[in-house]
Amino acid sequence: MGMRPRSRVLWAVLAATALGWAGAARADLAASSPFLPPNSVAGAQAGGPAGPVELRGVMPTSAGIYYCIYDTARKSSAWVGVNEPGYDFLIKSADTGGDGVTLTFQGRTLHLVLRTAKIASAGPAGAQPVAGPAASGYSPPVVLNPSPADEQKRLDAVASEVRRRRLERERASQATQNGIPPAVPNR
Repeated sequence: MGMRPRSRVLWAVLAATALGWAGAARADLAASSPFLPPNSVAGAQAGGPAGPVELRGVMPTSAGIYYCIYDTARKSSAWVGVNEPGYDFLIKSADTGGDGVTLTFQGRTLHLVLRTAKIASAGPAGAQPVAGPAASGYSPPVVLNPSPADEQKRLDAVASEVRRRRLERERASQATQNGIPPAVPNR
């Protein structure tokens, strides 16, 4: 059994309406990305493309050095060597350090520089993590090349912690047998 022409039209109208709503929702999502800094417009200010093409990578190979050139309009990239034809751009020269190239793109000569990564600090080098062994009250010192004395100190600390936990379990067991509810440890 086939659909009546009238119901086909109704389904087509419903589908077009749903697609219109989905497109509007997508436009709202793109305008307010949670990954952009506050008070910025998607792709326009901070983090937007630097130009029509970007230098995204450098790779030395046995055949020479190849450069990853990213076309921001097409959202595609290619690994290309110096004077290698067949692309919308032609790399004319490269810096000796490998962090920049000069190329021609759409009749213009552009000098592209490899972007450096921005790394945020994770805090001071000697800072203890909040979670993990330090949060439970026991954190043995870390020694890279322990001497026999350091190893003995570590083993003594482990044995002391095992004794402490056994004593806590025994106390909790005795309290339960005497009808006293066990205390909840503060951890």
